[in-house]
Amino acid sequence: MAEISERAGKPAEPSWLVNVPKLMTDYFTGEPDLAVPAQRIAFGTSGHRGSSLDAIFTETHLLAVAQAICLWRAKAGIDGPLYVGKDTHALSEAAFASAVEVLAANGVETVVDEALGYTPTPVVSHAILAYNRGRTQGLADGVVITPSHNPPEDGGFKYNPPNGGPAGGEITGWIEKTANELIAGGLRDVKRIPLQRALRLPNVTRHDFISPYVADLANVIDLDAIRAAGVRIGVDPLGGAGLPYWAPIAERHRLDLTVVNDRVDPTFSFMTADWDGKIRMDCSSPYAMASLIALKDRFHVAFANDPDADRHGIVTPSAGLMNPNHYLATAIAYLYRHRPDWKGSPAIGKTLVSSSIIDRVADSLGLKLVEVPVGFKWFVDGLTDGSLGFVGEESAGGTFLKRDGSVWTTDKDGLILGLLAAEMTAVTGKDPGALYEDLTRELGAPVYARVDAAATPEQKAVLKKLSPEQIPGEELAGEPIRARLTDAPGNGEAFGGVKVTTENGWFAARPSGTENVYKIYAESFIGPEHLARIQTEAREIVTKALGG
Repeated sequence: MAEISERAGKPAEPSWLVNVPKLMTDYFTGEPDLAVPAQRIAFGTSGHRGSSLDAIFTETHLLAVAQAICLWRAKAGIDGPLYVGKDTHALSEAAFASAVEVLAANGVETVVDEALGYTPTPVVSHAILAYNRGRTQGLADGVVITPSHNPPEDGGFKYNPPNGGPAGGEITGWIEKTANELIAGGLRDVKRIPLQRALRLPNVTRHDFISPYVADLANVIDLDAIRAAGVRIGVDPLGGAGLPYWAPIAERHRLDLTVVNDRVDPTFSFMTADWDGKIRMDCSSPYAMASLIALKDRFHVAFANDPDADRHGIVTPSAGLMNPNHYLATAIAYLYRHRPDWKGSPAIGKTLVSSSIIDRVADSLGLKLVEVPVGFKWFVDGLTDGSLGFVGEESAGGTFLKRDGSVWTTDKDGLILGLLAAEMTAVTGKDPGALYEDLTRELGAPVYARVDAAATPEQKAVLKKLSPEQIPGEELAGEPIRARLTDAPGNGEAFGGVKVTTENGWFAARPSGTENVYKIYAESFIGPEHLARIQTEAREIVTKALGG
């Protein structure tokens, strides 16, 4: 197990904070070395991320990736508006300037917030889908400048094509390759004009992102029930892009909603340190969420979002901060009983490393479960055509259909997952923590954990390409092995690792993309001792499979 820092859960001290002037200087002056793999443009499951302090996220990177997106749009015939969102990380502001300079110079119809303010990931997805509804040409797409919940020194940049969700591997691979070629060419083929001139061009327009999103919320959440029940809601945006949205939401829908923290600070000095002592805006971490957890008894339900508001952390009087897997299961059990206009019993989508309590909920409701690799891109098509009603991943991300069964977003939406907790409380008279306890009495109470194990780059490469036949043994922690998986059963896609399941437990092992470790996700429906045994045997099974 990773060692918990003595800083964990404590308010940030000045010496822990990032040096913003140094961060910004390195953004504008740093030069990546393409011979260093970490300094190349690399799109993971959520775009290109890193810090200017390490020459991973610099102006050079952003100019190149913005130009590559312009070239991709031309290649793909995408010529509608491109919506630009950004969060509150310091590097997001600088990257926004770089991106707009390139987009404008390339003649892209670039749409930015009317006050040049912050725009969450789900709002960009919602805007793309709203614009494209009923269109077959002139389609919109978007970018969101965010490293999600990463520490204050990080920046991030991700692309959402006209389907509104995260770009798939074919697109990101092309953008990544092209951007690195542009860097190798000294950015000679990058078009760019100064920001102030760009903002005055007719192809750069200001847009009210807030009003359409806020107005449409009543079509996905039963806000009337929340208001009628007088549910007291506490919200901590964690200094993120969701902050400007909560006052309009409360005012328009007449909710008893209190924003408990309205600070925006690029050092995120108001945070409590995460488990490893770092400042990280992880709304599923009890250490990062210590301040909101302390307020749990002031509200019927409270919640937080990460800086781009695509993740959620739910705090209830009965349970404190809910484990993300527990909340996803509770949300599914509630939604499929309270959305009568969802036609045809749409399936439930989950990632391979999410809790099996979700499988048991699906079985109890007689619903199809679609299990996919890690990455929200795998859910986009099912959300678009309505064949998936709710989708979620273990890292506190999810979204679901509108009340009439049509698509809401095709990217994660932490705002509606928070408001859903208030709806559940209003309609059932129980907070989500209590509802989860009811579920466990019926379906069992799982124990879930993720740990890391050391692995060389060569071992990680082997793990990524294992076949089921290479996984030894007939039992796991005293139970017969039911399945050995290297492809996701929901779509047949390889997930770059292995999953082994039994009746009452499972483990999955995947190589880390950034460290010399592999991640072991494990779960038991028997108890903590059984979970520990699964984890121990998982290491042994993987070691044998790797030839160690």
